[in-house]
Amino acid sequence: MAIKNSEIAQRLRAIRLLSDVETSEMARVTELTEEEYLKMENGEVPIPVSILLDVCDYLKISMTELLTGDTAKLHTYSFVKKGHGLGVERTKAYRYDNLAFNFIDRKVEPLLVTVDPNDDPNIHTNSHTGQEFHYCLEGSFLLQIGDHTLTVCEGDSVYFDSHYPHGMKALNGKCAKILVVTI
Repeated sequence: MAIKNSEIAQRLRAIRLLSDVETSEMARVTELTEEEYLKMENGEVPIPVSILLDVCDYLKISMTELLTGDTAKLHTYSFVKKGHGLGVERTKAYRYDNLAFNFIDRKVEPLLVTVDPNDDPNIHTNSHTGQEFHYCLEGSFLLQIGDHTLTVCEGDSVYFDSHYPHGMKALNGKCAKILVVTI
């Protein structure tokens, strides 16, 4: 199941309104201008996962609730079959599949991220609170963290502070598949 950006944006707006939070406050929380925040909430631009994480933390809701409108129910274990993670359509460059969407009160967000190759020479970055662990399952990619750029190949892993602007770009004209755990 793939969740579209427009659906997430609608839920974000509804939850913000129900929480009696102004757009100016959400802009402050997400470190965006109010105009940038409103473009995301109105579904005009993709919402980076980093923003989703910050929003969920601030509004005290789970990522599952924001992505689907449902609450996670499992508390002993979560088993997700290959290809059945909760997919999020954000941009043409990345596909995110949440691998624990049905487990309640998660302490981390495990994501299978597929990075498609593109011709853009730039690596688009974002930052958010917390930390991340990346493990390259397939292919290779450039990972920019602050002023550092790393070439990450199959079997390599990186752990870093997510406060630093970071982003990925697939290499060699092939997709890269990465296990990303946000903490």
